[in-house]
Amino acid sequence: MSRPPLASPRTENRALHEVPITDVFDLHSFHPRDVKEAVEAYLEEAHERGFPCVRIVHGRGIGVQRETVRAILAQTIFVESFSDAPLEAGGWGATVVTLKPDHAR
Repeated sequence: MSRPPLASPRTENRALHEVPITDVFDLHSFHPRDVKEAVEAYLEEAHERGFPCVRIVHGRGIGVQRETVRAILAQTIFVESFSDAPLEAGGWGATVVTLKPDHAR
């Protein structure tokens, strides 16, 4: 079952825009209060689409968003592993996630 693309609320009036599902998910357009829900929905959709690996760009900052993302990853049953992205792909400003195949749920 295919869901519509994720919506990213960013403006004060919370206007929505569609976020295509690819193997890279950039959280910069999301309000911090929406990150948990957005990451969970993205991971579910990426897993359903059979992506073996994805990269979540959370930015460097002071690490709050990074920790939020990693807490979600640690609790997601179909996440096999995760780590900092290579330097050329964002370094510690992004997390590379290996997803388990659908049959491994």
